[in-house]
Amino acid sequence: MDGTIKKVHAREIFDTRNLPALEVDVLLEDGSMGRASAPTGTSKGANEAFELRDGDSSYYNGMGVQKAVNNVNTEIARVLIGEDATDQERIDRLMIELDGTKNKSRLGGNAIIATSIANVKAAAKSMDVPLFEHLGGGREMPIPLIHVMIGGPVYAGADYGSCDFQEFAYHALNARSYKEGFTATYSVYDALCDILRKEKGYALPRLEGGTLSPRFASNMEAFSVLTKAIENAGYVPGKDFGVYVDIASSHFYRNGAYHLKADGRVASQEEMIDTLMEIRDAFPVISMEDCLHEEDWDGWKTLTKMLGDRTQLVGDDLFTTNPQRIKKGIEIGAANAIVIKPNQVGTVTETIETIRIAKAAGYGTIVSGRSGEIGDPFLSHLLVGQSLGQGKVTGFFGKEHIRLNELLRIEEYLGDRASYAGSRILSRFLQ
Repeated sequence: MDGTIKKVHAREIFDTRNLPALEVDVLLEDGSMGRASAPTGTSKGANEAFELRDGDSSYYNGMGVQKAVNNVNTEIARVLIGEDATDQERIDRLMIELDGTKNKSRLGGNAIIATSIANVKAAAKSMDVPLFEHLGGGREMPIPLIHVMIGGPVYAGADYGSCDFQEFAYHALNARSYKEGFTATYSVYDALCDILRKEKGYALPRLEGGTLSPRFASNMEAFSVLTKAIENAGYVPGKDFGVYVDIASSHFYRNGAYHLKADGRVASQEEMIDTLMEIRDAFPVISMEDCLHEEDWDGWKTLTKMLGDRTQLVGDDLFTTNPQRIKKGIEIGAANAIVIKPNQVGTVTETIETIRIAKAAGYGTIVSGRSGEIGDPFLSHLLVGQSLGQGKVTGFFGKEHIRLNELLRIEEYLGDRASYAGSRILSRFLQ
């Protein structure tokens, strides 16, 4: 079959928050087509690939993406038409060279990543192989890591009265399959809802995706409630379920200090590290993401020395899926795991290169979706194809089910050929 690129076409669509987003179709000579959109994300690191917006205040407060659409339909299309879609590295390199900037700001990181993902999808169809096989051929199903609760100034609002930390999830540590872990987590989620109704007077409905966003008197109370829900569901905290928290500390870091509004205090770097250690000592929190400011390399180094032997310390804003930043982290001993978000770096090739570097250094790898995403199973295939082991790609409602159900389909397709990450990938952090 002829996997030559015949047409590249972009359009403006709308994401789950009703904001403009970029979508790209890549059509091959053999009729294969790939389609992908560029997610925006609510919480962004300063070092991410540049998202090109129109800046016209009369249209969606400047959030239009017609400039990026035009860049795809003209410059990018001209360079890619006639190229072999199965050579992903060349496709991505051509776009990077065409853009010519360090952060993809001329053509737009959104234009480049949507085209890159659309191309890899088209190539997989042309080759008549499952997308996860084309993305690396891994067969490891991830340990279930399910969103249950959101807080923080970015998602819940600075004055909402929630905890300061952005996101909470459960690790199903003893499940024997992804599906079993998901269903077990639902029983803990149910127990969490009961606690919030009875003890906190918290009334549903929930935020986007069914994720809870209750008010708490302190940050510690949030962890106490999450732990109690595990117990109330009949499980053992730290053995059957662990807690994953995205601190997202850059969002409450100002003037060299951490402003913990829920606790009514301002913490220095040293005090923030002490707080994180207190959380780990008191609760089954086995994973902490973005614990310190994204440019506080010294603080991350200290934190990793003090807590890294018993906690998965995850860099998201710290690393932004960037090969150079993860190399720096490895060199100085900052964190021990990385969040993988393809649109942070801007191409599939660079994403896989970052994964390779992280794995070679023994860092954990956690793929993550982004808020506002239109349901797309791509991340489920990247998660399995690259054997990442962990993925923040599922919740209990809405678009999250698209990725969840795709993981179940992949699990069924692989059958006995599938391996399962399970708690093995976190065993060094479990007590």
